[in-house]
Amino acid sequence: MTTSQTRPSDGLLSVAMVTLGCARNEVDSEELAGRLEADGFLLVEDPEDADTVVVNTCGFVEAAKKDSVDMLLEAADLKTTGRTQAVVAVGCLAERYGKDLAESLPEADAVLGFDDYPDIAARLRSIVAGEKHHAHTPQDRRLLLPISPVDRDATELSVPGHGLGDLGQGAPATGPRAVRRRLEGGPMAPLKLASGCDRRCSFCAIPSFRGSFVSRRPSDVIQEGRWLAEQGVKELFLVSENSTSYGKDLGDLRLLETLLPELAAIDGVERVRVSYLQPAETRPGLIEAIAGTEGVVPYFDLSFQHASATVLRRMRRFGDPDSFLDLLERIRALAPHAGVRSNVIVGFPGETEDDLQTLCDFLEAARLDVTGVFGYSDEDGTEAATYSDKLDEDDVRARTERVSGLVEELNAQRAEERIGEVVDVLIEGFDGDVAEGRADHQGPEVDGTTTVPDAPAGTKVGDIVRATVTATDGVDLVALMAGVDR
Repeated sequence: MTTSQTRPSDGLLSVAMVTLGCARNEVDSEELAGRLEADGFLLVEDPEDADTVVVNTCGFVEAAKKDSVDMLLEAADLKTTGRTQAVVAVGCLAERYGKDLAESLPEADAVLGFDDYPDIAARLRSIVAGEKHHAHTPQDRRLLLPISPVDRDATELSVPGHGLGDLGQGAPATGPRAVRRRLEGGPMAPLKLASGCDRRCSFCAIPSFRGSFVSRRPSDVIQEGRWLAEQGVKELFLVSENSTSYGKDLGDLRLLETLLPELAAIDGVERVRVSYLQPAETRPGLIEAIAGTEGVVPYFDLSFQHASATVLRRMRRFGDPDSFLDLLERIRALAPHAGVRSNVIVGFPGETEDDLQTLCDFLEAARLDVTGVFGYSDEDGTEAATYSDKLDEDDVRARTERVSGLVEELNAQRAEERIGEVVDVLIEGFDGDVAEGRADHQGPEVDGTTTVPDAPAGTKVGDIVRATVTATDGVDLVALMAGVDR
């Protein structure tokens, strides 16, 4: 969870942004913050100091939905104990459930959808003034936007990350770009490539409320990357629902390969990282661009989801152990020390013991740096929710615990394989005098950290230091600079 960072003062309507969920939500919050600040709102860090609390919710899985509702209820309590006058839900949960969420959660003063984002300041002012906002009736957003390049040019895009307008605080004064105001600071920032997804995975509801895949124009991405660099950002973390699809709706599926060197060449940017690659769409040219472009870290966030071909077909995905291992072999032939992370779903309807063993065998052979393990649960409106051959909840839980235990051991072993490896560590903070950060193979927040106990005096956040891995703790590394040719 993240919150905004400015202290209040008299005379302005204050607002606190509270963000749950993924890095894409973080970008959405910063765009909302930019619009609000440009329209006269004062951003505050502590919700207790805010006239309005805006909770950017996550609607991905049940646990995330619960966290979002709990946060809304916690914020609503401030209306009786603090200065808070209104609590507003935005984000994926609000978009996905609309009026149903509003009716079931009267503690929230309004539930706003993505179409409200361009006029967010006016919406909040009216809500604080006591006007009733009628929450939208959710629609399948895949049906709302054309995806062909010709249709796009004549369409007013109503999706997060694509609005144009005045610039956020500290931004250059020329050229259109998405409104954005940094909330967290730090040397890493997510940079959105696209919104939505055109895949139809049977377990996933995201396309229904995020819509069809819509790429941002390369010029907008580059301009925002330059602006982030001017804010002190050293690492650009490219995010989307499916980065391998970038450019297809603009008529050039190889657009990411040409965009990466341009982003890496931005003055002040030390490294560029790509997130969320669909294995079946990870083409040789993209592998080469990520593995071989100076300034782009060899990091592959590959969403395998399973390894059994039978389960994958029921998931409406493609692949098998041989094709996945071949992909990993091609990556490591170009970048032997590449970081590779993935997620898998265990207990999918119809999954047999043989399917589960196929997954476990694949994970042992794959040598992934980090693997997220999720037990299957039904998601509203998905095809998989209609399947009849679901596993018992206890069985799903047992299988999830089995695979989680396996990957914990395998990921720790992979970290140990890196002992002796020289890594470049982006320093993101300090624990006392000990510098902490991430090596090239470690993505933000979910892939572990690297501590550098002998970082020299004067080392500061945003510096990149070269060190040798000497010890591990699970997926976390300890690295020393002593003896490294810097």
